[in-house]
Amino acid sequence: MMFHVAVLAAAGLLAGVMNALAGGGSFVTFPALLLAGLDPRAANVTSTIALFPSQAASGWTGRGMAAGAAGLSLATLFIVSVAGGAIGAALLLATPVSAFTHLVPWLILFSTVVFAWGSFFKRNKAGGEKPPISPRIAVALQFLISVYGGYFGGGIGFLMLAALTAVGLGARAAGATKNVLAGVVNVAAVVIFLLESKQKWVLVLALGVFAILGGQAGVLVLRFLPEKILRLVVCAAGAALTIGMFMRA
Repeated sequence: MMFHVAVLAAAGLLAGVMNALAGGGSFVTFPALLLAGLDPRAANVTSTIALFPSQAASGWTGRGMAAGAAGLSLATLFIVSVAGGAIGAALLLATPVSAFTHLVPWLILFSTVVFAWGSFFKRNKAGGEKPPISPRIAVALQFLISVYGGYFGGGIGFLMLAALTAVGLGARAAGATKNVLAGVVNVAAVVIFLLESKQKWVLVLALGVFAILGGQAGVLVLRFLPEKILRLVVCAAGAALTIGMFMRA
């Protein structure tokens, strides 16, 4: 047990930094929780609860850099994210463990590909033109991403960054906005998980406390890390976990 707690503490620290920078922290905590003996659905639920305080703290610390997108205010995106997160969490608890286990590698692969596309292949037109995405489409994207985030925490940061950069935000502003909205998505999910499932609180605390420390360090790094490096790190982390999860399947 002590070994598992130590591994989870290290995973929480790294996950906190990753989530503050670009997302993907649950790609560290999820396999660590599997190593501790949890089934995939329980590991996903536990990871979401444990990482929530760090995400909330990171979002609060970097809130000055957050912004609305595609003509939508941050408050509008906030409301949409709460609703989507609640629906996704309810869907997760209704999904059999065996079905969720087989979905995991594909969910990770999907999120990694979307982020890579948004980071390196999708480019806004030159000359300061607005991105060709209407507010209605932007709301739909954020809602669907929030449902996904409530259902499967892994990769929500990737997806939000892909969507936010696609509608015209720079990587740094998109990263700060993602931190705020990811925390909001998980508010609804965490409440539902706490009411409807049992937790191993030793594991939650080991992850959660160190994730908060890592998250605060990550917000500081976010202010100075070059955007290209930021994108490359996230893509590399997603690709590595995708390969690892397919090998386990």
